[in-house]
Amino acid sequence: MDYRIKEVFYSLQGEGYHSGRSAVFCRFSGCNLWSGKESDRHKAICKFCDTDFLGTDGQGGGEYTDAGELANKIAAMWPDGENIGSPFVVCTGGEPLLQMDEKLIEALHEKKMTIAVETNGTIAAPAGIDWICVSPKAGISLAQCHGHELKLVYPQPGAEPEKYDHLDFDYFFLQPMDGNNRNENTQKAIDYVLHHPQWRISLQLQKIMHVI
Repeated sequence: MDYRIKEVFYSLQGEGYHSGRSAVFCRFSGCNLWSGKESDRHKAICKFCDTDFLGTDGQGGGEYTDAGELANKIAAMWPDGENIGSPFVVCTGGEPLLQMDEKLIEALHEKKMTIAVETNGTIAAPAGIDWICVSPKAGISLAQCHGHELKLVYPQPGAEPEKYDHLDFDYFFLQPMDGNNRNENTQKAIDYVLHHPQWRISLQLQKIMHVI
């Protein structure tokens, strides 16, 4: 299988449970909820996406012809030396589960990497992923109803937290929707969490700290 990758880079995880953790990010090109083209945003299921996942022209991007080649590229981004911690890769997109398969998971594990995935939950995850974060969107049906972390952009009409709080996840996060109403949305998320302490707040630290 060929893997279409927008970019591969080393930075800090900015959202959810692993916020602040060093990670290699592998951003897959393509999504099943939006084409990535601004001209199509009005008809997208996920209209608020703030990520460029179109094409393969980013840092480390390209078409990789086999799993081992891509795993080598990802592993090479992790620092060398003593006391460097456990190598950690976040597979994201777009929608990574359109392309991720057991061959890539096996190849990354051979490189001693812990694998996290950030998915919209419309595709069931293949076996072997170490950390599954599902971020549901209004108007979709979840195929991945269990995992480690559910991260809901809030507020979304039609994707209210109570639709998901019974699912089999270890952690539940509300992430205030960015945009012109960010401050208002942040206060709404705070108020919800204070009244529903099963949930936690997730902030986009990458934007606050101005890291890629």
